[in-house]
This record gives sequence, structure tokens and C-alpha cells, in this order.
Amino acid sequence: MHRIGFVIFPDFQVMGFAAITVFEVANAMLGGEAYSIAMLSEKGGLVRSSAGFGVDTEPFDGAEFDTVIIGAGMEVGPVTPGLVDFVRHSAVTARRIAAPCVGAFTLAEAGVLTGRRATTHWAFARDLQARYPAVNVEEDRIFIIDGPVWTSAGMTAGIDLALAMVEKDHGPDIARSAARKLVVHHRRAGGQSQFSSLLELEPKSDRIQKALIYANGHLKKELSVEDLADVAGLSPRQFSRAFRAETGQSPAKAVENIRVEAARLLMEQGRLSMDIIADETGFADRERMRRAFLRTLGQPPQVIRRNARG
Repeated sequence: MHRIGFVIFPDFQVMGFAAITVFEVANAMLGGEAYSIAMLSEKGGLVRSSAGFGVDTEPFDGAEFDTVIIGAGMEVGPVTPGLVDFVRHSAVTARRIAAPCVGAFTLAEAGVLTGRRATTHWAFARDLQARYPAVNVEEDRIFIIDGPVWTSAGMTAGIDLALAMVEKDHGPDIARSAARKLVVHHRRAGGQSQFSSLLELEPKSDRIQKALIYANGHLKKELSVEDLADVAGLSPRQFSRAFRAETGQSPAKAVENIRVEAARLLMEQGRLSMDIIADETGFADRERMRRAFLRTLGQPPQVIRRNARG
């Protein structure tokens, strides 16, 4: 049995409990209690969440666990000496220690991330790097595994982290079954971006949004301004003007960003050749795709694939 200690503190954010559900579902898939969960806090007792309700916890009391997961709050809060001591103890005694979202600040304060790669919610990544320069922060990752230390982005990324743990412990079939039960895609690759090109564009009108949805679903087509304007029901000139006003980008640049994101996801899945990926995402050839990656991500496709495999 894998004993998991989930650490919370006053004003913890309840989204972290989604990771606990992954282990609960994995138990059902495995037909037994493969994972046991203990809710922990420094002094034990009822701990109030940021949502206002409380959760009963056990005190640290020197207990040891296979996996320790540090919960997170909505903001980066102060870390108590007792929590730091528990994290340092767990880093030695536990098989792995994990921190979704701003929980990475707790690991960093305890020295666990020194010299290691780590990630956190994108909104706090630069703060983490500034406070702890000895940590190699990668701000655009879903999750990172560096030896026994696991960190992830915020909110739903904790589900990906937990699914990766289940896959590590019991194989990909159980992780896939758990993902299906949870009605989520099988876990995103750790190297996948925290950002979405479509979400970043944030179109305000239904017409522009319709054109973007069309582009995302028809990447193998040319997707000229004329094509997209026709979908939006506007003249090419009206469409280009409205598109830039609403998104801050030209239609051509937005389409390139969407294609890069789609190609990057296929690379992270690692199943298709670069030539096939270029064709499937509308780049037509590898060289055109390479130039688009350099413009958009500052890295060639080969580096993206190598990082995902790592």
C-alpha cells in the first residue's frame, strides 16, 4: 500500500483535493486499497479552507509516508518552522515529495528544490525564481519530475501530477482507466504548456470566435483571411480589422500560434514523425514548421520533443 500524506494549512485551496480523487479512483480500478490518504497539518485538528469550510487533520507527529503532497493556497503565504522541518524530514524518509501550484514555495523554503528543476502556477513562477535563485524554475510546464521531487502548475495540473504518479506506480493502463473515470483526457505530458493560444486570444464577438474555432478544427486547410472572413460572415477587410481590434494579432499570426500549439502537443505525445506533424497541422513541410517554432517559442521542434521525452 502507498501511504500518502496530504499537508494542508489555514486558507488552503480545495482544488488540490482533485489529486486525492485520482488516488481514490485508482483504488477502485485496482479493486483494493492501493493508496491510503492521511490529511495532515502541523498541529492537527480542524483546518479552515479558503472556501470557508474546515477539514479534520492529523498532526505531523514524526509520521512517515511513501508520498507527501504539500497543498497550496490562493496566494503565497508564510511558511512555519514546523512545516519546514516536516518537509525536510519527508524529503529524506518519503519515496517522493510533491507540491502542486504555490506549494513549490514551501519546498524551496525547506531547501528541497535547491539545484533542481521545478515549476509552479505561471502567475507565481517569476516570484519563485526571484526568491530562490538556486532553483531552476521552468514557468511553462504542466509538471516536472526531478528525482524524488515532483512539482506542478496550479489548479487542474494537480490531476495530471496525480495521474502521472498512478502511472508510475501501476502502469499506463490503470492511469488511463482512472482518467476515463474522471472524464478527463489521459494526463497531459509534463512538458506541455500551461497556456492555450485560443484562450490567450480572448475574442469578444461570436463572429471572431467562430472563425477561430473553425481554424482550430481545420488546420490542414490553407486558412487564408478570405476563408476565415467567409466563416465569420464579413468581408476580408472588415474581418482583418475586427480581428486585430479584438485579439491584438493579425489573423495570420493567430493561425500560426494555433498551429504551433497543435504541433507541440503532437510532439509531446511522441507518436508521429516531424513530417507527419507538419502535414497534420498545416505547415506543409518541416522547415516552415521549424521557422514558426523559432518565431513563437524561441526553440526548434527538436528541442521541444527532446524536453518532453526527458
